[in-house]
Amino acid sequence: MGDGWWGSGKRPPREKEDERIRSFQIETSDREIQELHQRLDQARYTPPLEGVAFQYGFNSTYLQRVVAYWRNQFNWQKQLEIVNQYPHFKTTIEGIEVHFVHVKPPGIPKGQAARPLLMVHGWPGSFYEFYKIIPLLTDPAGHGLNEDVVFEVICPSIPGYGFSEAPHQQGFDTLAAARIFHKLMQRLGFQEFYVQGGDWGSQITVNMAQMLPKSVKGLHLNFVITTSVGLGRLVSLLLGAYVPWLVGFTREDSRRLYPYLEKNVYELLRETGYLHIQATKPDTAGCGLNDSPVGLAAYILEKFSTWTDRSFRDMDNGGLERKFSLDDLLTNVMIYWVTSSIVPSMRFYKENLSKNLNTAPAASHVSPFGPTCLTFANATSTLKKLERLNGVHKKSQKTHLMKDLMQKIPGFDLLRSS
Repeated sequence: MGDGWWGSGKRPPREKEDERIRSFQIETSDREIQELHQRLDQARYTPPLEGVAFQYGFNSTYLQRVVAYWRNQFNWQKQLEIVNQYPHFKTTIEGIEVHFVHVKPPGIPKGQAARPLLMVHGWPGSFYEFYKIIPLLTDPAGHGLNEDVVFEVICPSIPGYGFSEAPHQQGFDTLAAARIFHKLMQRLGFQEFYVQGGDWGSQITVNMAQMLPKSVKGLHLNFVITTSVGLGRLVSLLLGAYVPWLVGFTREDSRRLYPYLEKNVYELLRETGYLHIQATKPDTAGCGLNDSPVGLAAYILEKFSTWTDRSFRDMDNGGLERKFSLDDLLTNVMIYWVTSSIVPSMRFYKENLSKNLNTAPAASHVSPFGPTCLTFANATSTLKKLERLNGVHKKSQKTHLMKDLMQKIPGFDLLRSS
């Protein structure tokens, strides 16, 4: 499983790590809330274009309504009571403080034992996203469910997110998070347990199962990541619509395949601009978000809108309140705000997506769609030129453009070996 050091400076020689589990309660001062209100009051807005709804991102007209609710009606102290209803803890692992929620079942049927379950969030989520399902898992009988299976739930914050300390060293990826969470479970006395993950939590829990398969008795994912397609093969799929002859496709192949790609892969490319930013210059983009609560809310809540239902882009309010309450949405935003964790949470993309998919261990990477989005961002203009030439018998022009494209897409030569 290995070891690591993510604390500040060099690892102290021969110093045993403090393995104590420390009780923790989330608190904020009146001064913090006053400063937040001042920033909300001083926010500047740009009027949206007419009739765009959420097509250009978070609609500023609706954003002002959200901010007005946040400033005048949102009760953070009440939400803190909800957040603190479950026991919170911190412990030091590999030089940084790791925060987690640990909820034990109120009662266990005779002859049964609670099953330990580690639940890992992603971006832009937090441990709070599990709050409504925790009572169903720990007390199924109390909620009219079958009590044959009862869980003891542990919900950590990924280091750099929420109340877990941000790594001070470069390179903290999903493998490092997986190792830390294994150490957390061992420290809590669990040699065997179950794991659940979504978004980044999906890759972290998959890595955990790969690291110590005998410890992970079951893996549940609500976000599936694969690297089996390969970068070269994915690039060939994307280019096939413009130059099918180059990648071995016939016109019939293109006619059958590309309605699917346009509906799925191209839609994915359309919604992954944030990924490009966070995987390249997270600190630059994060400066404004960490300084402006309004900007932070717009950035995070736009994802809750579009990722819930793409059709919500056509609604003036982004459909946000169809599936969520503003109290729950703003509680998640507040977790990022009071901890100043938006920048380190964004760095997690750079640490994971900057690695070469074809040389690094398969267990350490996320979907190839992400890096492909990054490389294609540099070749958009060339692809548009190819599209205009598609169907026109000007092979010399196409060949010239393809050479240009090969220079703009790192690893394009992998097409020959895919």
